Amino acid sequence: MEWNGLESLSNNFLTGKLEDFVKWSREHSMWPATFGLACCAIEMMAAGAADFDLARFGMEVFRPSPRQADLMIVAGRLSQKMAPVLRQVYDQMVEPKWVISMGVCASTGGMFNNYAIVQGVDQVVPVDVYAPGCPPSPQTLMHAILTLHEKVRTGEITRRRAEAGGGAGVDLATEVPGWTQPLARPVHLGTPR
Repeated sequence: MEWNGLESLSNNFLTGKLEDFVKWSREHSMWPATFGLACCAIEMMAAGAADFDLARFGMEVFRPSPRQADLMIVAGRLSQKMAPVLRQVYDQMVEPKWVISMGVCASTGGMFNNYAIVQGVDQVVPVDVYAPGCPPSPQTLMHAILTLHEKVRTGEITRRRAEAGGGAGVDLATEVPGWTQPLARPVHLGTPR
C-alpha cells in the first residue's frame, strides 16, 4: 500500500494540542453551584429557565452539591454570618473552580454599608468575573458567563492565578508546620472595632 499523506485519511480526522482540548472541555462543561442569597437569585433562576436557556452553554443543571460543581455564582448580599458558609462551600468545590459575583451587593456590599454585610465577596473567595446591576438581568449573567468562558479558553485565569498565587490576587492559604492541607483565610465576624 502506498502512503499519500493526509489526503488518504477520511475527513473525520482531527489534530490539536491536548491543552487546547482540556480548555475547550472546561469551557463547555461548567456546572454551577446554587448559592443564591437575595433578590439576585431570582434573576439567576430565570437565566436557567426556558426563556434564556443556559443549556446552550452546557450549564443546564445547577448542582446541589459543591463537590459536583466547578462554578459558584454568588447572587446577592453576603452577611457576616453567611461568609464562613460561603467559604466552606467554595473549599469543597473541585479544582479548577471559578466564581462569578452577581449584583452590586455581592460585588461591593451595595447600599448596605454596615457591620452586618461583607463589603464584597472578594474578601472571602477569589472572584473571576463581576456581573454589575441591581439586580442584574439574566442577559447580564449570561454575558458574565460568556466572559468567563473566554477567560478559560484563552488560559487567562490560570496564568493570573499562577502569577498572583490565587484568583483575584487573594492569598488563599498560609502554610502551618505539621499541617498537610492549607488553611483557609480567616473570616472575621462581629462588629468592627
